[in-house]
Amino acid sequence: MFENAIEKVLQFTRPMHTISRTYGGMIQPGSSTFFFVNDQGVAVTCKHVLDLIPSADNINNQFNQFKAERNKIPQDGKFKRNLMGLEMKYKYNPETTVQLKNNFLNCFDKIEQIVCHAHPTLDLAILEFKGFDQTFYQSNARFIRDSNKIRQGKSLCRIGFPFPEFNNFRHNPEADDIEWTNTGNPNSPSFPIDGIVTRFAAEPNVGITGIEMSTPGLRGQSGGPLFDEEGNIYGMQFATKHLHLGFDMKDAEIITNGKKSKVSNFPFLHVGMCIHVDKIKEFLDQHQVRYSLADV
Repeated sequence: MFENAIEKVLQFTRPMHTISRTYGGMIQPGSSTFFFVNDQGVAVTCKHVLDLIPSADNINNQFNQFKAERNKIPQDGKFKRNLMGLEMKYKYNPETTVQLKNNFLNCFDKIEQIVCHAHPTLDLAILEFKGFDQTFYQSNARFIRDSNKIRQGKSLCRIGFPFPEFNNFRHNPEADDIEWTNTGNPNSPSFPIDGIVTRFAAEPNVGITGIEMSTPGLRGQSGGPLFDEEGNIYGMQFATKHLHLGFDMKDAEIITNGKKSKVSNFPFLHVGMCIHVDKIKEFLDQHQVRYSLADV
């Protein structure tokens, strides 16, 4: 049903790969999603995805300051004690994130600047990429004209990059830094998930702001488009709600592998939440960003 639409949407939907390192030395890959709305390098994503961009600068700058002070500590019998004092000053423990780096895949030949616009109330943001000479994405999103066509039971699909498989990164021990490499796997597969429209989210004096879907949005799909079988955009995935079903079981007796066991289960229904298409268009209009409309 969505085969052709997925191919169409992937022409302008891209992943943001993230690597983070804890003070204890663990490096973790992560991913999120954004999609382009015109051929001028302007994309939309979630505000919580956008927050990773300035956060990376702040976290990395602080760690560079820490390293500079650490390198000034004399390598003598008091080194460990002085290092502990420095760690307390910066509030570093083994789980603290001390480095964070982002990579925007298959978008441009180069990026000199990213101008960010965060919505004041919704989990919505605009990314304006600057300083490129060549774009590597094809086409751009086409938003539906008439949102009255969004009704309960409508089948729609989301896509993003929820399962990071890329491993083109490493820790450089000489520089005590994490870095991207030209070796390893640089990609992660896209992952679509369909569902039907179940309910709408609204706010007083604002109107409808969100679309609830019968299936969850997956981690990493945040910022990914919500679209129909023609590839027309209806919204953007931003969160998943967990609805308690009330079918709880406590110490229920079952037989497994020939043995009796007691199990407890508290089931939830996980439903995806998407920013409504009208709110995306309104925000783009506020910032005078050009975008395309579908025929429907």
